Amino acid sequence: MKPTIEQTSFGSITIEGTTFDHDVIIRPDGQIEKRKKKLSKAVYGTSHILSLAEAKHVYEPAAKRLIIGTGQAGNVQLSEEAADYFKHKQCQVDLLPTPEAIHVWNESAGPAMSLFHVTC
Repeated sequence: MKPTIEQTSFGSITIEGTTFDHDVIIRPDGQIEKRKKKLSKAVYGTSHILSLAEAKHVYEPAAKRLIIGTGQAGNVQLSEEAADYFKHKQCQVDLLPTPEAIHVWNESAGPAMSLFHVTC
């Protein structure tokens, strides 16, 4: 079951009535988990560039689409290695500011996964 995202504001996202004050990943089965930003921070010193290690952690073969909420101002981007990884896996990646990405997520059809950055 794909959970519905109700809203986002700087520093939070509300999914199915629960407000999270951290970045989240939504798995294809609807499971919500805290984003492991340290995988990217260890490589780039920031969580605003998605590393190959984090891409591998996020990716699941059950979904051929990844919707990334890039933050309130859209600061998150894919590293070249992460972009190549998703391309190799034939996984469509949509990078959108988080407020826009939640609308795309809520209206998406088919198996998808998502990562939402809730600040910047």
